[in-house]
Amino acid sequence: MFCNAEYEVFNRKFTTEFLLHVHMACFFKKFGMPKGYLIAVGGAEDKGEEAKVKKNRLDFFSEGILRQIVELAGKRANPKIELITTASSIPDEIAQVYKKAFRKLGCDEVGHLRLRTREEAENKKVLERLSKCNCILFSGGDQLKLCSALGGTQFIKIVEDRYYDEHFVIAGTSAGAAAMSNTMICGGNENRAFMKGEVEMNIGFGLLQNVIIDTHFDARGRFGRLVQAIATQPGAIGIGLDEDTAIIVEKGNRIKAIGSSSVVVVDGSHVACNNIASIKNGMPLSISNVSVHVMSHSDMFDMTTREFTAFKHASTETE
Repeated sequence: MFCNAEYEVFNRKFTTEFLLHVHMACFFKKFGMPKGYLIAVGGAEDKGEEAKVKKNRLDFFSEGILRQIVELAGKRANPKIELITTASSIPDEIAQVYKKAFRKLGCDEVGHLRLRTREEAENKKVLERLSKCNCILFSGGDQLKLCSALGGTQFIKIVEDRYYDEHFVIAGTSAGAAAMSNTMICGGNENRAFMKGEVEMNIGFGLLQNVIIDTHFDARGRFGRLVQAIATQPGAIGIGLDEDTAIIVEKGNRIKAIGSSSVVVVDGSHVACNNIASIKNGMPLSISNVSVHVMSHSDMFDMTTREFTAFKHASTETE
């Protein structure tokens, strides 16, 4: 069992947290701070259905996730959005739902890139459309299907370049959110998530470094599988996104929670004991000193310093 939060490098001892800061500093020094934005959505985001708007205490249709996408994309020019439905088994239906929702928000320039194969992702006309939009949205579905079709293609290379070099917005919901990180949860048994080997992971697009995202977090009881994912990579940050809830990532390391529910942040940088490497598959996980933060609308978290900043909401108390 590993029970030491310090590592020895060149005869000097450093904490996991310090080494993570060095890694992030070297990464941004090499690639620069991204000028674009990421919006990772937990799934089932409010698309303007009246019943759902009434259910939420705050008006998340006027201050909601899709509106935030439109406003962020339209800061420099009129928003022009391309929908990427590769992950979905019903791509045309999903595209129509999003087009209708965006039209309600006054955004009419919404296209649908129906990419099913790697060859389609390398198509010149597709890449031209990608170069002309200022926002893309990856739909939900199967993140492994999404990454196997688009990972390593010229399409993703252009997406990454534009994210680092321009005011470019990349939104993703459910599978599209999970695929943003370099390590991606792609399956697993939620009921046995504290047993080694019950969480499936693969490689994502790598737009977020040292982050692991899980979606539909509260609705499907996925806390356990995010903890196991962090046990395998204690230097990473786990982000659990509930439905109709999202994070906006600015400069590659500052996140802001938006939406009607919660964002759970799991930080393993101070882990003291962790048996993941010494047990066999099917055996229970043992891990200590994991930090957990719960964020609500407008709370902030710095992924480099690991600092949480709560938003001061106006008091709702009555006399």
